[in-house]
Amino acid sequence: MGCKDCGACSAGETPIREDGRMRILLMGNPNVGKSVFFSRLTGVHALSSNYPGTTVGFTQGVIRHKGLCADLIDVPGAYTLDPTNEAEEIARRIINEGADRVILVIDATALERNLVMALQVLAYHIPTIIALNMTDEARHKGILLDVERLEKELGVPIYKTVATTGSGISDIVDNMDKARVSGITAMTKEERWQKIGHIIAEVQTVTHRHHTLLDRAEDISAHPLFGGLAGIVILTLSFTLIRFLGEGLVDHIFDPIFENLWLPLLNKLSAFLGEGYLRSLLIGRLFDGAIDLEQSMGVLSTGFYVEFGMVLPYIIAFYAALSFLEDLGYLPRLAVVFDALLHRFGIHGYAIIPTLLGFGCNVPGILATRVLESKRERFIAATLISVGVPCVSIQAMLASTLGPFGVKYIASVYVVLLIVWLILGRLMNLTLSGFSPELIVEIPPYRIPSLKAWMAKLWFRIKDFFLEATPLVLGGIFLVNILDMAGILERIGRALTPFFHKVLGLPPSTAVPVVMGMFRKDIAMGLLIPLNLTAHQMLVAVIVLSMTFPCIATFVVMWKELGALRMLEASALMICSAVAAGALLNLLLAAL
Repeated sequence: MGCKDCGACSAGETPIREDGRMRILLMGNPNVGKSVFFSRLTGVHALSSNYPGTTVGFTQGVIRHKGLCADLIDVPGAYTLDPTNEAEEIARRIINEGADRVILVIDATALERNLVMALQVLAYHIPTIIALNMTDEARHKGILLDVERLEKELGVPIYKTVATTGSGISDIVDNMDKARVSGITAMTKEERWQKIGHIIAEVQTVTHRHHTLLDRAEDISAHPLFGGLAGIVILTLSFTLIRFLGEGLVDHIFDPIFENLWLPLLNKLSAFLGEGYLRSLLIGRLFDGAIDLEQSMGVLSTGFYVEFGMVLPYIIAFYAALSFLEDLGYLPRLAVVFDALLHRFGIHGYAIIPTLLGFGCNVPGILATRVLESKRERFIAATLISVGVPCVSIQAMLASTLGPFGVKYIASVYVVLLIVWLILGRLMNLTLSGFSPELIVEIPPYRIPSLKAWMAKLWFRIKDFFLEATPLVLGGIFLVNILDMAGILERIGRALTPFFHKVLGLPPSTAVPVVMGMFRKDIAMGLLIPLNLTAHQMLVAVIVLSMTFPCIATFVVMWKELGALRMLEASALMICSAVAAGALLNLLLAAL
């Protein structure tokens, strides 16, 4: 008879908190599928990936159980409640605050490791129910578990689940009232490992299996030499694919929509409004009596076209590729392979994940630096992302600003930013106190990504782009038009003329786009197009704009994550680096 059928230690009546709701904690090790569980139980979408650390903060949603609503808290993944990092500190604080139920998610493919925290959670004597997840994968690996025996050892009901397909999750919800208080008590580390050894001997059997193709791929991609070569090839192919998909979406879907549907509507609106301030704000300038979607600078013309006709296609392509690599489980291997190299710049290999996220948008990239263990590492990584990692919006605009001058100018931007990234990282590593800890990361097995989960993640990120970008883009275009009408832009240009001309070799008119870059860099780059800059001037302007102020959303996130002082220090480094790089590049180009 299993624990779920016993009833001898019933949890009794469902406890209700003073606010009328139960408090249920969803706990487990990193990368056991908690975020998928949370999304399925609450309908609140939480990003899940095939690498540890997806949930560093906590997310809260509402779950319904037999007519009652309960608060479900997705606790950050932790290997132990003896904290070694921020996520484990948050996990311990949350369980110390108390709960009415715990749903403990355990990875069936790594039972021994998962039992470390499981025994600690059960010792809190909170009614608990266990989801034994990834049982299908354990079976494929030849790992056989005696679930009934495991229930008796732990003293709480256990249900087999496969979170990615939803199998078994309804059993967890339907049997929430069968959660039990375990007889497990607090124990020392040595006692805990002895208990784990006993449990494993009693419940787990491992049978022989041959290496699969995915097993061999795992071995090669984590190899110090072949893994590095594979990483360079995979990243090169990924960015080539992103460019191919982005251009295809622009040429075959977005441009036809804007030219055949949106532009005729704007022409009619322009004729209806006639001359005046309102047309200048909404439509912008006319070129030979016609609207130019890239240069008119109206809220409805350039504002909509740049963000949704030129940038959005590359956003879709980038996150489609990144989400596939995430769910496949490749990114932690990339972190291990590049760990030794990145230590030279004050960060360990896991910083590769925030950096790759930064190529999509700097905001999630900087948020993802939470997976790094020390404040020093987070400061270095966040500063390097905001200075040397161009978001996909900037990359999409490179073709419009530098494309007419040749591919070599576009390639030069990446080369210069890489050199700045290396030098700045090295200098910060040498001058900032502290050290970079060794990389200790769980390497998940390769998993074929679920199409449904992949599409849900892609939609979630595109929706975030819409919500974040739209008000900033339209507000930025509106502000520029107001400043232009008031003559303020012209005065800013005159004030900055000596600096831009003597130091950077740029005309004063480029001062306005650089200031605009605080709102949206893609729009600011659009402002460079009608200035008739030479190829060298355009290259210097694009480099300076890429390296200086991140957009205002990135500023807010840096403030929140690093604090006001560190955000100001990072900003000072940005400005100094951008001016130095722009001035040196100007001198170099003039000497050629």
